Amino acid sequence: MNPDLLPPLLMPLLAVPVARRLAASLAPRAAAWLLVCTAAILAASSTLALVLLAAQGALLVPPVAALGDLRLPLLPGGLGGLAGLGGADLTVPAACVAALLLVGCAAAVTLTGRRYRAELTRARAAALACGPAGELAVLRDSEPDAYALPGRPGRIVVTTGMLRALRPAEREALLAHERAHLAGHHHRFLVVAALAATCHPLLRGLREPLSYALERWADESAASAVGDRRLAARAVGRAALASRAAGSARPSAALGATTGPVPRRVAALLRATPPAGPRQFRGPRLVAALLAGCLLLSAAAAVEAATDLHESVEIAQGE
Repeated sequence: MNPDLLPPLLMPLLAVPVARRLAASLAPRAAAWLLVCTAAILAASSTLALVLLAAQGALLVPPVAALGDLRLPLLPGGLGGLAGLGGADLTVPAACVAALLLVGCAAAVTLTGRRYRAELTRARAAALACGPAGELAVLRDSEPDAYALPGRPGRIVVTTGMLRALRPAEREALLAHERAHLAGHHHRFLVVAALAATCHPLLRGLREPLSYALERWADESAASAVGDRRLAARAVGRAALASRAAGSARPSAALGATTGPVPRRVAALLRATPPAGPRQFRGPRLVAALLAGCLLLSAAAAVEAATDLHESVEIAQGE
């Protein structure tokens, strides 16, 4: 098989831990963008590699070759160096495995998308039943819960149990947190990460730090909105304690202030952010360079493999 197809498939082994480490040293907003872009690039590169691997094997089948108007025999050794890692002995079996993986990936992406859509549809119907469309939807439920419900327009869903558990100022901080989720379209980050993880299992390691970064992003926005970091920390902590024993029916793509490692988030809100100096950024810059190299190599290898296959097909067509 073409050695150019290996980096896109194996690069997540290195890139995922590197991205997690780099995200831990960045501001929440930058960390969220870093993680979601890393997941998208690695998922696209690995999926393209599987498509190319399946195509290489398919073009060795005479009926498929006839459909491509291949006038010359398309040998494994002519497919961008396929013979370098096993030639015909590995090309067809590897192509069959790649095709099965692509079918499984397509099915998983479809099921994930349908599940998210069904959950959002049910949640929107429940929010609409609370009253006319508006930013805030109050559910009559004794179980404390609150989350940002994406849509057009997005709404903040909060239960009466959560409102009773918080003081007025804490309610404002909680609403500011959920408002930040809606304004930043944070549900899209989660959906991209979830779909990427269905394309490559190793990318699941990016979902937890991404969720944390999104919550920290909303925490900082809420603290700025209310002008009091301690108040924001108190609202997050009290809301999490109130909803700890309650079961939440929120959609998977909806974010709430009570998710993630709440003690860690509260500690970050109570901790003053030190000014960043040149020495503090020396380590993260090296990690960022390593991650950029991983992503560039993965994408470049996939593109190179596609170019090799295209040139081989043109040669086989007598062009």
